[in-house]
Amino acid sequence: MGVLGQAWDWLADGANWSGENGVWHRLGEHVYVSGISLAIACALALPIGLWLGHIGKGGALAINVSNIGRAVPVFAVLALFMVSPLRSAGYLPTVAALVLFAVPPLLTNAYVGMREVDRSVVEAARGMGMSGGQLFWRVELPLARELVMTGLRSGAVQVIATATIAAMVGQGGLGRIITAGFNTYNTPQVFAGALLVAALALLVEGALVAADRLFPRPAAR
Repeated sequence: MGVLGQAWDWLADGANWSGENGVWHRLGEHVYVSGISLAIACALALPIGLWLGHIGKGGALAINVSNIGRAVPVFAVLALFMVSPLRSAGYLPTVAALVLFAVPPLLTNAYVGMREVDRSVVEAARGMGMSGGQLFWRVELPLARELVMTGLRSGAVQVIATATIAAMVGQGGLGRIITAGFNTYNTPQVFAGALLVAALALLVEGALVAADRLFPRPAAR
């Protein structure tokens, strides 16, 4: 039997799903940390990116922040947080590191989405007497939605995948299953943990795609 078959056997064993070190508990930790991190990143990045795109200024700022965020190694940031006073603040170091990692794709896609709205449509709406707020909500945002949602999906998948490394500094999540497998030389457990992370990322991305299709894009008026 190959490693994948053994990993499946590990997942099929009910004993591995219960208790504080079981899959359900670790999955709950992973979803909690990832969800909080993504929500904070959205609250920070989307308003800024959308507004900068709306006014047509700050493009260099948005791109530079995105590039800097992508260049910073998340594990290094997490390690720094863990030796700072934040170490005793529970999941705060992990959340802070993941937020820094999630902001770039959200900010960039929000800005680019707004700037790529057809200018002729914008000018036509302005010529009809729409105010800045009406232009933003009824024209630009609906047309920018596709790129904004792409950034959201990208950020969600990245956060879920990256949250795994929190286990390397003693935090919870599905990464603990992987590190426990490494520590005990249990290769099937390592593969099982990796499969769980991949499955969660795919599930969340699929849910976001379904949610986007569930609500039809409003027509610009």
